[in-house]
Amino acid sequence: MSRVGKIARRSLLIGSAALLGGVAFGVWRTRTPFANPLREDLPDGTASFNPWVLVDSTKITLITPHADKGQGVSSMQAALIAEEMDLQWGQFDTHFGAPDRAYWNTALAGEMVPFLSTDESLTARTMRQVMGGILKIAMPMQVTGGSSSVPDSFERLRLAGAVARETLKRAASQETGVPVAQLSTADGAVQLPDGSALAYTALARTAAQINPAGDVVLRPPAQWRLLGKPMTRLDMVPKSTGAQTYGIDLRLEGMVYATIKRNPHRGGVLRGYNADAARAMRGVHDIFEISGGAVAVVADNTWRAIQAAEALVFDWGAAPYPSEQAQHWETIANAFNEEHLDKQWRSEGDVAAALAGGDRIQAEYRAPYVAHQPLEPLNATLRITEARSDIWVGTQVPGIAKQQVAAITGQDEARVHLHNQFMGGSFGHRLEVDFIRQAAEIANRMRGTPVKMTYAREEDFAQDYPRAPGIARAIGTTKDGRVEALDLQVAMPSVITSQMGRIGLSLPGPDMQIAAGAWNNPYALPHFRMRAYRTPPLAPVSSWRSVGASANGFFFDSFLDELIHAAGADPMEERIRLMTHEVSRKVLEAVAEMCDWEGPRPAPNTGRGVAFVESFGVPTAEVVELRHTAEGIRIDKVWVACDVGPIVDPVNFENLVQGGVIFGLGHAINSEITYAGGVAEQVNFFDAEGMRIHQCPKIFVKGLENASQVRGIGEPPVPPAAPALANAIFAATGQRLRTMPFMKFVDFV
Repeated sequence: MSRVGKIARRSLLIGSAALLGGVAFGVWRTRTPFANPLREDLPDGTASFNPWVLVDSTKITLITPHADKGQGVSSMQAALIAEEMDLQWGQFDTHFGAPDRAYWNTALAGEMVPFLSTDESLTARTMRQVMGGILKIAMPMQVTGGSSSVPDSFERLRLAGAVARETLKRAASQETGVPVAQLSTADGAVQLPDGSALAYTALARTAAQINPAGDVVLRPPAQWRLLGKPMTRLDMVPKSTGAQTYGIDLRLEGMVYATIKRNPHRGGVLRGYNADAARAMRGVHDIFEISGGAVAVVADNTWRAIQAAEALVFDWGAAPYPSEQAQHWETIANAFNEEHLDKQWRSEGDVAAALAGGDRIQAEYRAPYVAHQPLEPLNATLRITEARSDIWVGTQVPGIAKQQVAAITGQDEARVHLHNQFMGGSFGHRLEVDFIRQAAEIANRMRGTPVKMTYAREEDFAQDYPRAPGIARAIGTTKDGRVEALDLQVAMPSVITSQMGRIGLSLPGPDMQIAAGAWNNPYALPHFRMRAYRTPPLAPVSSWRSVGASANGFFFDSFLDELIHAAGADPMEERIRLMTHEVSRKVLEAVAEMCDWEGPRPAPNTGRGVAFVESFGVPTAEVVELRHTAEGIRIDKVWVACDVGPIVDPVNFENLVQGGVIFGLGHAINSEITYAGGVAEQVNFFDAEGMRIHQCPKIFVKGLENASQVRGIGEPPVPPAAPALANAIFAATGQRLRTMPFMKFVDFV
């Protein structure tokens, strides 16, 4: 939990992670704040105290720079500022703001160092701080991802609100002559001792002339009015009524509509194409080639552009990766050797001796490629003129998108203006910028004309960068009714190399995502070893909700369950016994209490499975209860307990956990991407179904707040869903599922 007391304004502007980054990079550089972008061309009479607050004579605007892709992060950021400004809920406007270095993500540093989240040693803390300095100096990226929005915002946005509050009090003191110490704030106004009030908007002109307050005091949790209390998300009504606008809804005067067709053999060239039939179709304006082996079609509406694109005849070059799915699996299976060892992440006890001295149990697990498949297909709208470029798009990396467009137009970045939009889902999809580059190429060729480029759903599937596939090989032993040793090896392609390579970055060292969700488990196993193997590149891959933990959580926890069963122990009791990390143990104890755990088979033809996975620093335990019916498996209930430290909004927290469970279960049951002839075989939602509404179980959620550090919850509920389901199926049927998707082996109703 963040400290309460006097905190220098300097820390507000640079983030707590950078404060000690001077260990390696010099105190001055890591502590120097980025300039406040809101002060550029600030209208007369408008006050901006920091990069997150604007006040003028008519309204209060809170800048919420983390991208909102359905997770409610815009409301969360606003709540943090509003709490300290003493604003009523909704007594303000919100805006994503323009991309800027001032909004660099400070929280990602902790996820980029090879230390357990439970490691609070001096070395671990120092390396996290050093990494914060590296990120700030070398690549201060404005990124929404990695469940980092809440930890990135929790302290500095409250500080932003507190600085605004105290500066407005100074403005009121200057106008009235009443000492600041005699002033208070409530309901968006400064309260005077005589009972009168001065609205913040009325104080804007005076406040604009005052230097922002220095030391400020944050409100202790006991005084919170909004945080920790149930809130109605700011976008709830517009999303419930259909009034919310997304990037795909944007309309500009004189706009034309475009789509693209790109080689579905990812990385293959375009050898040629025939557009005769397409050019003759109604509404088609132009057809031309763009970079990356793609062809653009421009028409008078999106539907006609897509129809014309379907009429094109292509001569595609082959993909650089194996053409058939079996070859992909073969490549991964052949990577379990010293040549491909990326890193040995854990080695505790004497695994070799333990495996030699007991009854060995071994198994192999597989997790497939999986598509992102958000509801809103990729789209971007651009208007490029000689003077400037404007981009309207939903993106998780607005700064990178802006850089890419500047490179295409040849304009200085200062002349490129990105207007981030609400997104209809992402799950990591909009960390990519290919589609923005393609739209920019089209608009750059048609300068002066606004262009909206939209992917057809089939193109969205064909051009997706899916989750990396992986194979795990595990060996373990038991002794005296307990788990004794576990040796886990995981092989998969590097998502970091694939993803970062597309924007010209190369990150040295091992890829932590090959091991995430397995190496960082907080169990105190007597003998434990975890090795990660980096396979040769296959189909290009990207971050997918919970990234490596989505597969590795399934691998590790499922095999742990096998060992517990072989030992004759209770699945819940043995996990609790092995868990010496107090916060994590309490999570397991909480989920056991929630479901009134009495064993894996509470009744005939039923099964309960428990799983525990830590991802993004969040210990999460889930119990799945199901019935084995004549028609197939019916999932009835799921209990979830997790610990993210202070919970900003318990309503949205519960919804995010429930959504993560449904996402994880649906993909474990139904979804995969397979390649044939070098092309993804799945082309639309009917090929990769999620969980249907009639299949959804009742989901019970409990958020614990024992952790000392605030964390995000967008991704952690996903990894335990698959192993909890597989373990429940084993409890009910005796069938152990080691490969996703599970629909290949059992039926679900």
